[in-house]
This record gives sequence, structure tokens and C-alpha cells, in this order.
Amino acid sequence: MECIFCNIIEGNAKAEIVFEDEDIIAFLDIQPINYGHTLIVPKKHYDNFLIVPTEELNRLTVATQYIAGAVKRSVKADGFNVITNNGDSAGQTVYHFHFHVIPRFDEDFNFKPRLKNYSSGGMKEYADKIRSAVSKYKDIYNGQKN
Repeated sequence: MECIFCNIIEGNAKAEIVFEDEDIIAFLDIQPINYGHTLIVPKKHYDNFLIVPTEELNRLTVATQYIAGAVKRSVKADGFNVITNNGDSAGQTVYHFHFHVIPRFDEDFNFKPRLKNYSSGGMKEYADKIRSAVSKYKDIYNGQKN
């Protein structure tokens, strides 16, 4: 399947590039939530957050922090969101991992999810499920820390 981000990286599709080094490229989103909405993308193709190697994810995070500051200052934003969408239900439309830096302005739009309340014992039930998964995959985490 053809990837628009890979095409941008290869120079086969146009983009307004705002940052580039040997591993990372950042460019403006063509359908911004607010003007200045920027995507930070690894040049290597990874479908989602869960498969990006730790070392590359660390570099992406540092670049995202740097670029977020530049975006905020340049558009005089009051704040910003850094998000990544993973999977259809999370809103992912391009299956090449990337961070969004979305400049935010007082009173620009309401970004509030519908919050839920746990039923009696529900919070412990979900915590137990997550603790079990964390325990199951602890070796993977420890291997990436070293």
C-alpha cells in the first residue's frame, strides 16, 4: 500500500517542510486543526507507536519538543497539544507513525472527551488487567531500557 508520508520523504509528493535531518522530517498538516499544525515523522516507515524502536522514539520525542516550541512561538499560540493517533478508532488515517503538534489558542475549540465513571470495583478490575499485561511484557520493557 502506498504511503503518502514515504512519498513526501522521498520527494515524490509536495509538503511544506519545516524541519529535516537524517532520521526525521516535519511538515505542515494539509488539513490543520489550527494553522501551524505540524507533523513530526520518522523517515523509516513504522505503522504505529508500538513498533517504533526505543532509540528512534527517543529522537522523535526530542525533535517533537524542539519543534513544538518553535510552532508555539512562531504562531504566538497560547498552548499546544502533542498527540499521536494509533488505529482506526483513535483517528489514525495515515499508517506511518507520526506526532501531531497542534497550536492552541484561548477559546479556539472545545477539546473535551466524554468522561466515564468506574462502577463499584471497576477501577480495580481494569487496573488488574493492565497490571497483568504490564507484567507479561516486562521483559520487553527491561530489554529496551538497557
